[in-house]
Amino acid sequence: MAKLDEQGSEMKSTKSKVIDIVVFVLLAIGAICMIFPLIYMVLSSFMTKNQILSANFSIIPEPWKFGKYAEVFQKGEFLRGIRNTMMVAVPVLIGGGFTSSLAAFSFSKLNFRGKNATFLALLATMMIPFAVVMIPQYVMFTKIGWTNSLLPLIIPGLFGNVSIIFFLRQNLTSISTSIAEAAKIDGCGYFKMYYSIFLPLMKGPLMTQLILWFMGIWNDYLAPTIFIQNDQWFTLQVVIRSFNSTYAVNSDYPLIMAASVISIIPTLLLFFFFQRFIIESMAVSGVKG
Repeated sequence: MAKLDEQGSEMKSTKSKVIDIVVFVLLAIGAICMIFPLIYMVLSSFMTKNQILSANFSIIPEPWKFGKYAEVFQKGEFLRGIRNTMMVAVPVLIGGGFTSSLAAFSFSKLNFRGKNATFLALLATMMIPFAVVMIPQYVMFTKIGWTNSLLPLIIPGLFGNVSIIFFLRQNLTSISTSIAEAAKIDGCGYFKMYYSIFLPLMKGPLMTQLILWFMGIWNDYLAPTIFIQNDQWFTLQVVIRSFNSTYAVNSDYPLIMAASVISIIPTLLLFFFFQRFIIESMAVSGVKG
C-alpha cells in the first residue's frame, strides 16, 4: 500500500509539473504577443524609412538612427500638445482631487438626508460609457461656446471623479467614526475636520488615484478629438494622430513612432516608480468596505 501511495503521489507530482509547464508556456506566449507591438514601436523609431517599408521584415535597426527624437522636439505642435495636456491635467487634478476627497469624506463620515441614495446615484453613473453621453455633451458644449477650447476637458473634472470618490470612501470606512464625533464635540467644524484630520489620513490613497487619473488624462484621445477641432488646442494624443495623417504621406513612420515613444515615457515612469503604492492601495480598497 505504501508503494502504491508513493507511486500515486509521484504521478500527481509529475502531472502537476506538466500542467505548470504548459501554463507557463501559454502565459509566456501571451506576454510576448502583448508586448511585441510596444517593442517593435520602440525599435522602429530608430529605423530608416526604407527599412520599415522593406519587404523583408526585421525588428533590429540597420543602421541605428537617433535623429528622429530630436526632430520630434523641433516640431512646435508636439510641444504645444504637451502644454495643452498639462493645462488640462494640472487644474483637473488639483480641483478634482479636492472635490473628490471632500465628497468621499462627506459620504463616509457625515449623516445627511439622502446620503445613500445620492451615493448610489453617483455609482450608477459609472455604468454609463462615455460613448453614450458624448453627443449630448458635444451639443451642450457647443451651445454654450466651449468647443474648440480646453474648457470641456477641464470644467467637468473640477467637480470630481466618481471612481476616486468611491475608492476614498472605501478607504475611510476603516477609520472609526468616533474620531469625527470627538472632533465635533471639541468644536471642530466639518471643513476643518476634513482638512485637519481626514485629508492627511487619506493622503496616500488620494495620491495613488491622482496618479492614475493623470495617466488617463495624458492618454485621453476620444474626448479631445470630439470637442476640439482647432489645432492650437490639440492635446498630445491628438497631435500624434495629426502626425500620422501628416507624415504618413511621406512614409515617415520613424518620426511617428518616436513621438509615440516619447508620449508613453511619463506614464511608464509614474507607474514604475509608484507601482507598489498603486497595487497596495488597490488591494487595501478591495478588502475594506
